Amino acid sequence: MRHRAVLPVAREKGSCMRRAGKSLLALAVLAMALATATAAVAQPSVAGHNNLQRFAGVTPPTTASCLANNGVACYAPFQFRNAYDLNALYHEGFDGRGRTIAIVDSFGSPTIRNDLHQFDSDFGLPDPKLDIVTPAGAPPPFDPTNSDMVGWAEETTLDVEWAHAIAPGAHILLVETPVSETEGVQGFPEIVKSENFVIDHRLADVITQSFGATEETFPSPRSILDLRSAFKNARSHDVTVLGSSGDEGATDFMLDLENLFQTQVNSWPSSDPLVTSIGGTQLHLDQFGNRTAADNVWNDSDVGIEAAGGGGPSHVFRKPSFQNKVDTGGRFRGTPDISMSAAVNGGALVFTSFGGFRVGYHIFGGTSEASPLFSGVVAIADQIAGRRLGLINDRLYRLGDRKVPSGIVDITAGDNSLTFHDDAGNVLFSVPGFPAVPGYDMSSGLGTVDAHAFAHALAGTKGPH
Repeated sequence: MRHRAVLPVAREKGSCMRRAGKSLLALAVLAMALATATAAVAQPSVAGHNNLQRFAGVTPPTTASCLANNGVACYAPFQFRNAYDLNALYHEGFDGRGRTIAIVDSFGSPTIRNDLHQFDSDFGLPDPKLDIVTPAGAPPPFDPTNSDMVGWAEETTLDVEWAHAIAPGAHILLVETPVSETEGVQGFPEIVKSENFVIDHRLADVITQSFGATEETFPSPRSILDLRSAFKNARSHDVTVLGSSGDEGATDFMLDLENLFQTQVNSWPSSDPLVTSIGGTQLHLDQFGNRTAADNVWNDSDVGIEAAGGGGPSHVFRKPSFQNKVDTGGRFRGTPDISMSAAVNGGALVFTSFGGFRVGYHIFGGTSEASPLFSGVVAIADQIAGRRLGLINDRLYRLGDRKVPSGIVDITAGDNSLTFHDDAGNVLFSVPGFPAVPGYDMSSGLGTVDAHAFAHALAGTKGPH
């Protein structure tokens, strides 16, 4: 499990690091003012996690206050909506209504209904229809002293609040599983069973997955191929499946959840050709959500956070036909396919109130953020089309190859290379990533989106002029 970096909103200085299981979610509870910030990911040969829990109140902070108190920017739903041109879709009556986003997480959160309601109340959003199902069995009782369960509760809250913020009219279906997904096969049989249940019972149009396991941590490539039944099922039922690309740049965690591979690796399910891989960007916004600079590849190393968007070639899946016209460095599937906001420096505000994590607003980043954001855009495109769009990868790359506007915005700045340090600041090793270039690259994929133009193009409509 792995994709989410977290920064509690607070005034105090210090640093902290936490990872729940290995969700794409919780890379880290990170440094307060960055003066002595440690890495946002577990360090090779560095055992244990420092856990910082600070709290600045239940009132959502402004971007200015986050910069002043935390050294990084934070953004609210209205800023994302402006930045991604979502307001034009809402004005046309497209907000995801009539469509369902399934969010899959281990354990879930015991306070998700309360937290979502508080989030909605603070930002003037309507409460959605929120259902919770447990097809693989009920999760164990929440234990606030269990960092793994707390981390998954963080992930769940991020996923639910921000899928809803992007598609406020969509039905949210939270799919909880009883076993933590970590590395290798663990947790995936329960996830596959749950997703097949959702698909077989026609409960969702889009599935978002903010988790992943390094391909090399599975016993064999065959063990990954044996877990693909839900994705094949989704393809036959026209359900779109998304997966976060990762938060460790071009590398990822080993089976022990502590050490990182010192070479380029990739993670599944993001690397699966039946999944749309969602990478990370950094937004630069003013208080209203207007861009002050162009988006770049998410890489927070410039603010002392050793985390960046995952991406690179798969070591299991051959290059699919939809990538025939792009350079993935060889004969294998490349990730990501498309990207959205994931930087901690420019992270999303999330309200939490469960035990083990202070009540209030925290700054979240990581590709765990990007996947639920994109799920909202796909739900809106489904609404525009009046049907499920299903596996979108072929159409996505056709849109990326078009010379007419498609809503895909190229990212040409930044890279996902990372250098890792120990707690004393000594360099441990570096893993080269991939630079953003014109067109497709393995740090941002095809780029990011202008949601208004993109949702219409994905749905096959031109939209009003």
